[in-house]
Amino acid sequence: MKNKLFLLAAVLFVGALGGCGNSPDDDKGSADATDTSEAKLKVVSTNSIIGDMVEKVGGDLIDAHSIVPVGTDPHEYEPLPEDIRKASEADVVFYNGLNLETGNGWFDKLMETAGKAEDEDYFVVSKNVEPLYLSRNSSQQDPHAWLDISNGIRYITEITRVMSEKDPENKTAYEKNADAYIADLTELDSKAKKEFADIPEQKKLLVTSEGAFKYFSQAYGLQAAYIWEINTESQGTPDQMKQIIERVRDSEVPVLFVETSVDPRSMERLANEVDLPVYSNLFTDSVAEEGEDGDSYYDMMKWNVEKIHEGLSQ
Repeated sequence: MKNKLFLLAAVLFVGALGGCGNSPDDDKGSADATDTSEAKLKVVSTNSIIGDMVEKVGGDLIDAHSIVPVGTDPHEYEPLPEDIRKASEADVVFYNGLNLETGNGWFDKLMETAGKAEDEDYFVVSKNVEPLYLSRNSSQQDPHAWLDISNGIRYITEITRVMSEKDPENKTAYEKNADAYIADLTELDSKAKKEFADIPEQKKLLVTSEGAFKYFSQAYGLQAAYIWEINTESQGTPDQMKQIIERVRDSEVPVLFVETSVDPRSMERLANEVDLPVYSNLFTDSVAEEGEDGDSYYDMMKWNVEKIHEGLSQ
């Protein structure tokens, strides 16, 4: 059914393109209105985190569109006709890779519908990341590499490289923006490594709903524990709950955490079972809504670092 809906959206989109005729006067007015936007590099990203990175590098020089809405799980998604149109018109499309956009094959289908070719039109931003793997399936990569800030910097470096090649006239501006952005992230990464070193070993257990924090934990000297491993699998099953309850009780961890992009009820059940508080929400697969705490990649990582350190220091 999902494949049929996707194809129907594509057909409707193509039909709309063919049926939108304008009078000569309309064409003139439309051209005047779009001259500026058509001169900009058109960049599409699969989710809000990559989209924020793209906007920080490109600034006003690009026309940016992020496919998966803020607060929505990018593992499985059904693109809208607007997403198909934007992807079809894009000069470049960026995606995470590492098993993120493969939950229902939506990204591959979108690129096929949009007529895009890999490494010519669409590019993986995690190209230079050393991947971690899912413990339940050692052949599947863990997609959440951006939660290690040093990997986020690798994403930004790749984004800058591709955009500079696609739009060499603005290469200097892209590189200048990226350098300033990377300097801020490098400082935050160094601060995190220093701060987490002061937490007693017996408290260095980061407990979340999804197993999204393996990269984060490895980068900052913690251990990752979770109810389920990835959002595409069953969540909060009796076996999962039994295992995490035992893991928490065997530790001296003072608090638990829940992600903004998941249903909190499983974590609330765990909190009741082990008699520990849920200290804070954390950001994983999406930035926050504009104007809220965590509404950029830098701010969401700063929030995560501060809240996890505060909580584990209790």
